Amino acid sequence: MAADAPLETLTGTLERIVYVNEENHYTVAQLQPEDRREPVTVVGNLAAVQCGEVVKLSGHWTTHKQFGRQFQVEKFESVLPVTIAGIRKYLGSGLIKGIGPKFAERIVGHFGDRTLEVIDQYSAKLRDVDGIGPERARRIKDAWNTQKAIRDIMLFLQSYGVSTSQAAKIYKQYGNEAIQVVKANPYQLARDIYGIGFKTADAIAANMGVPADSPRRIRAGILHVLEELTDEGHTCCPHGELCQQTSLLLNVDAAKVTAEVQALAAARDVAVEDDLVFLASLLRAENELAARLIALTRAPLALPEIKLDKALEWFEQQNNIALAAAQREAIKTALTSKLTVITGGPGVGKTTITRAIVKILRAKECRVLLASPTGRAAKRLSESTSAMAQTIHRLLKYDPETHGFVHNDRKALNCDLLIVDEVSMLDVPLAYQLIRAVPATSSLVLVGDVDQLPSVGPGNVLRDIIESGVGRTVRLTEIYRQDKASHIVLNAHRINSGQMPDVEAKVGDTGSLLSDFYFIEQDDPEKVVQNIIALVSERIPKRFGFDPFNDVQVLSPMHRGVCGVENINRQLQGALNPVGAKFSLKLNEQQVERYGRVYRVRDKVMQIKNNYDKDVFNGDLGRVKAIDAEEQTLTVTIDDRDVVYDFTDLDELLPAYCISIHKSQGSEYPVVVVPVLTQHYVMLQRNLLYTAITRARKLVVLIGSKKALSIAVRNDKTAARYTRLRHRLQVV
Repeated sequence: MAADAPLETLTGTLERIVYVNEENHYTVAQLQPEDRREPVTVVGNLAAVQCGEVVKLSGHWTTHKQFGRQFQVEKFESVLPVTIAGIRKYLGSGLIKGIGPKFAERIVGHFGDRTLEVIDQYSAKLRDVDGIGPERARRIKDAWNTQKAIRDIMLFLQSYGVSTSQAAKIYKQYGNEAIQVVKANPYQLARDIYGIGFKTADAIAANMGVPADSPRRIRAGILHVLEELTDEGHTCCPHGELCQQTSLLLNVDAAKVTAEVQALAAARDVAVEDDLVFLASLLRAENELAARLIALTRAPLALPEIKLDKALEWFEQQNNIALAAAQREAIKTALTSKLTVITGGPGVGKTTITRAIVKILRAKECRVLLASPTGRAAKRLSESTSAMAQTIHRLLKYDPETHGFVHNDRKALNCDLLIVDEVSMLDVPLAYQLIRAVPATSSLVLVGDVDQLPSVGPGNVLRDIIESGVGRTVRLTEIYRQDKASHIVLNAHRINSGQMPDVEAKVGDTGSLLSDFYFIEQDDPEKVVQNIIALVSERIPKRFGFDPFNDVQVLSPMHRGVCGVENINRQLQGALNPVGAKFSLKLNEQQVERYGRVYRVRDKVMQIKNNYDKDVFNGDLGRVKAIDAEEQTLTVTIDDRDVVYDFTDLDELLPAYCISIHKSQGSEYPVVVVPVLTQHYVMLQRNLLYTAITRARKLVVLIGSKKALSIAVRNDKTAARYTRLRHRLQVV
């Protein structure tokens, strides 16, 4: 085919989307042309088109060695269908919110080939259709107008690789001003809209003619690099390193980057301290967190005077236990200090200490509050102390009107002592919001395992507080009697001290396995995945009686690859929740595909960003309860309540049959299954493996190679984080 051959055109209805690459929007689809009896295969960048759409394609016919003749798309545009069958399919595809297959059939049956004209210009007539009242007719009209606006945005943005779902988000954010906003500053998209990153915004800007060395582009690049570093756990970056990274990203001279760092500092978007560059909000949070922690330690103790030995004896009698010397010391410290840190691994008695502090102070009629970064951890804290515990977000009470928390430095929490569990998960921004709300009269007890992975967010709060010496720290190391039989606990401590775990299965007199910790040796990644599917769906449920959905959690060190989170999720979804016989639902009520992922009723899913409007937070787990194709919503049950998501918001939800070890922080599961392979080499670290196995309460199964296991145990070099919290705590 000659390079200058004229483009051919092909118009038809998209019957089936075979494949979509969500990163570059490369799509393989089946198209039913208007002038042919048989469907044809079309391939190219189709920017996440939907089944049922009528499209006009421009491109060339090619022949693929394996798949045969197909139409290679160079550009396309969506056009409205004109035939009754086409209109019915178009409306029934879920493209217009409020119209699913059922209502599409009724509406087209009533209005025929005038259907789209009626919806567009005479929507009141929709009430003539059985089942459509004034409210539904109005909603259909509003949805149609929204879809028209989104279509205009798509026509403007499709050559820049923006998907239909992203266009819907742009419209939702900016309304009818969307195109003007994008034209004025395409980089605004990356800052305002979750799911649209710098690269997409940069591609739009380049196609709009924004010069590569434009100050606007360089500033956006600097902020992008700082935000990426924040995602890696840093609160700041050395000036030279920031300029170098930005220069490489944008392919511009480093001197120009330096100039724009100064411009951003002048605009107070970033702050420069010594040789370090911060996002302005993070510098403020880190400074305030340090200052308020120090102020808290310097305020007088307001807890009542307690006869400590008698109080401990009373607690022992009430609970029929004998506290060890280290536990007694930790409790005494917490009851006589303004800021106490209690740290240690599994089985060392942190829960007993927390329960004792709560019981003793409540017996003295003190106001004690308990909180944790995640819902699951808060629930566990409630169960262990028989006292109400909340997530930090719910404790502080988010106010949607002000986009801030109700409890802050102007309206402090009503407490004499606050206990925060799983503090290894606490990042600088959330720790700052929490400490703002702690009254000067209160004491603060921080409980966590400093040897676990640090927080997903920026900072290294627990370690920095411990190493600064700002409060009093009690480090527990002794494993108590009730946990000495647990191989999970024993192996966690072995790994933490740099020793290989004991992976020899213990067999009892009857031939039954006695251990709660197993290692299955398998070097082949494909066979590891097959083993994981068999373990989760059959072997563990049958042998141990655990439920594969509610009790078993697969944790992987990485997202990509054969044994990465994404592939294992696809495989487990197919094994545990296939389409078909278990449902009486139609396919479009049973599953929906968005962002390159399939969501099905019964699926296990995880929220991956804080959404204050929905009152759900990063790391929350749930189950898909229902899919409404007409309203384009998906309902997830999270913590015994139903949360409704629009289809366009599904990029906030990931399948959770398998999650990353980082995402498992703060959670516990009855059973944990972990692939450990040399292909995970860059992530094989001691604290990663330690965190993974300490997520399990009753059973751990590692599967992989002993070489990879050995690499992880030996590698205690954790990536350093740029943060100045420890420095501030030592010098303020």
